[in-house]
Amino acid sequence: MYIQPVVRDTATAEFFDGTARGVFLLRRTVESGEILSPTAEQDSVGNTDFEWVEASGFGRVVSWAFVPQRSADSDTPLALTIAVVELDEGPWWWTQLVDVERDDLVAGLRVRAEFHKSGPSGADEYVPLFVPVR
Repeated sequence: MYIQPVVRDTATAEFFDGTARGVFLLRRTVESGEILSPTAEQDSVGNTDFEWVEASGFGRVVSWAFVPQRSADSDTPLALTIAVVELDEGPWWWTQLVDVERDDLVAGLRVRAEFHKSGPSGADEYVPLFVPVR
């Protein structure tokens, strides 16, 4: 299953090096140890010296929405499930939920990251999608 193709740039290269290895990386400020999302430019007090740290890849669903789509190879309607997941480390992450039934979605649902290739090209990166913890 491919999603919207994602291609790295210099700011995201290290993050995508991690996803290619099946590792979810977050940024941590060297001075305070605050954990931030990969796109953060500074922490809550303005520190900008970061290091990449391995995250657990686990979290809980905060909110979600169903986005109607059509399958690329048929007229069968699909429902893409987009969600906000609060990672165990603290940051909130916009993501797609996969392998979950509509009736099973509840706030607080425990989920974990799985890494999926975003497109067919060799330049398309692996991205974290989330599945229920079973």
